[in-house]
Amino acid sequence: MANNTIDARLLAKMFLAGAKNLEAKKAWINELNVFPVPDGDTGTNMTMTIMSAAKEVTQADPSDMKAICKCISSGSLRGARGNSGVILSQLLRGFTHVVREEETIDAPIIARAFEKAVETAYKAVMKPKEGTILTVAKGASDKAQELILEGKTDLEPFFAEIIAYAEEVLAKTPEMLPVLKQAGVVDSGGQGLVQVLKGAYDGFLGKELDLTIDENAGTPGASSIGGPSLEAVSSAEIKFGYCTEFIVLLKKALTKKQESDFRSFLESIGDSIVMVADEDLCKVHVHTNDPGLAFQKALLYGELSNMKIDNMRLEHREKLFHMERGGGATEISQEVSGQAEKPVEESVSETVHKEVGFVAVCVGEGIANIFRNLGVDQVIEGGQTMNPSTADIMDAVDKVNADTVFILPNNKNIILAANQAVAMDEKKKLIVIPSKTIAQGISAVVNYMEGVGVEENKEAMTAALDEVHSGEVTYAVRDTTIDNIAIRKGDFMGIGDNGIAAVGTSCEEVTMDLIGKMAIDETELISIYYGQDVTKDEAEQLRKLVSSKYANHDVELQFGGQPVYYYLVSTE
Repeated sequence: MANNTIDARLLAKMFLAGAKNLEAKKAWINELNVFPVPDGDTGTNMTMTIMSAAKEVTQADPSDMKAICKCISSGSLRGARGNSGVILSQLLRGFTHVVREEETIDAPIIARAFEKAVETAYKAVMKPKEGTILTVAKGASDKAQELILEGKTDLEPFFAEIIAYAEEVLAKTPEMLPVLKQAGVVDSGGQGLVQVLKGAYDGFLGKELDLTIDENAGTPGASSIGGPSLEAVSSAEIKFGYCTEFIVLLKKALTKKQESDFRSFLESIGDSIVMVADEDLCKVHVHTNDPGLAFQKALLYGELSNMKIDNMRLEHREKLFHMERGGGATEISQEVSGQAEKPVEESVSETVHKEVGFVAVCVGEGIANIFRNLGVDQVIEGGQTMNPSTADIMDAVDKVNADTVFILPNNKNIILAANQAVAMDEKKKLIVIPSKTIAQGISAVVNYMEGVGVEENKEAMTAALDEVHSGEVTYAVRDTTIDNIAIRKGDFMGIGDNGIAAVGTSCEEVTMDLIGKMAIDETELISIYYGQDVTKDEAEQLRKLVSSKYANHDVELQFGGQPVYYYLVSTE
């Protein structure tokens, strides 16, 4: 018997099935990244984006189409990571915009939803490029329109033909982008989208699937790069002890003033605040010493749901207790005596309000300190091994006590997420300086001028990006050919502004070759940032070689501490 409609419950099941299938294939999708670098992360970014929404879908009323759509749209929007994740979130946003008001959806509605999804995603990308996830999405949409014109409304063959055509388009992406053809891969984002569609189709067919969504899905693992070890953090340093999360089932949509007042109240009682509201619900995360105050305030706006409180100090002590050797007796003594529960002395210093603040994305203790020493207020760890989400960026912006905040993505795959934060933040003026590398970000901050207007600084900082040539040295994770350069797994690679610049079996030689191709004749300064896998002696040896070969240049060597990339270099 033909199945021609989908209700809310089935849509939720299909979405979760699509998310789980993407999650299962993320490592394979990562391997399809054109550049064979160890931090290829298209699959990871798309998975974390969709899983952010999946967690919310599991908590929604499965019979409420509008609620399901809101969870898909807002959850993916907040969790969007990297270009592929942002585009996926926009596809989902456009799709749900059409279906959210329907009790059941059929083939014509789905075709319109596909069309809206593509329209929304293309608008989100400044310069859409064919041969990407956008092309595959458009192909699926075009096929849906064609099938409707042919009068095909039975959803089983309808979906099957759409997926089959999406795979045909995906197979053609190497012909659209020569770089894909040289690498011998199809577009990784397009493949990710196909896996979502395939998973959703399995859900539609009623296949037995594990739709369990892990509580930590969509949340990056803790990075050890540049951050203090667990042992180094005292529980006394935890200013606000209770991690408090809940959802407010709103009586009615919050006005802008109510939303601002609620956020300000949360800021007055804690930190690490994430608050996102739509028409029906408001999701709150806050670290506070008095969760009851947050609950009481929230009750003014509606009923509470999904309340969760964790004692972070207690959890921290328990972790230390299990990790420490010979220190257990002390921990137990403190617990028994109540000494461990002594109130924390709160810092008397408060962040002074200022007109302009800065948020930068980077990874590596040394690089993070460089940005901080240049006046950057908040540093988000990520960009190489993990792209931060839109929510991560918004959270960092919230912590900056300034009217205007400049955001430095320092990675081309984070620019879209940063721009999305601009569109979502209504409290502050956010300006994205589209820095694609660490060196560009540093140059932009250096070119900021006190006492000059925001727009003038925006122009000067953006112009500074073009004065920097950047390069990075890493290793290949697979055999491939790029720009007619044969690369073998384990080779060192020097990657410049325009792609692969050097390949070899010696890290030092590859780095020297890379620097030699970075517009040396047009520049005066060579900056070298060495990573966590390079010793100080090795870095100093490289500096001497560079200084000897380029005697007319100033050569600066600094500890970056970044993972994966042995050296980050720049010339300007």
